[in-house]
Amino acid sequence: MIGRFFHTPGAKKFGITPRFWDPDKEARDERERRIKEEMGIVDEKVDDGRPYRPNVKGQFRSQGGLSRTSEDARRSQSRRLIWIILILALVLYLFFYSDFLG
Repeated sequence: MIGRFFHTPGAKKFGITPRFWDPDKEARDERERRIKEEMGIVDEKVDDGRPYRPNVKGQFRSQGGLSRTSEDARRSQSRRLIWIILILALVLYLFFYSDFLG
């Protein structure tokens, strides 16, 4: 137990292996790109001039109500703090001004 008290864990390494990686498809796409480049064929991409913005903002919070907004979290934290202060005040009152504890 004492040995674990002073133990500091080492840094965790990040290692991710791609789940769906097809080396054949990657090699085929690379060959196609190289051949198109040699032949002068250019894939035309539609560009409307606006930068790409993913539509991710706020989607993690709307996953079925599992997470609370910051206002709800702040409100519950304030209630918890008030309860702790009230309980502490009651214990101190009983300790100093009452014959309850002896």
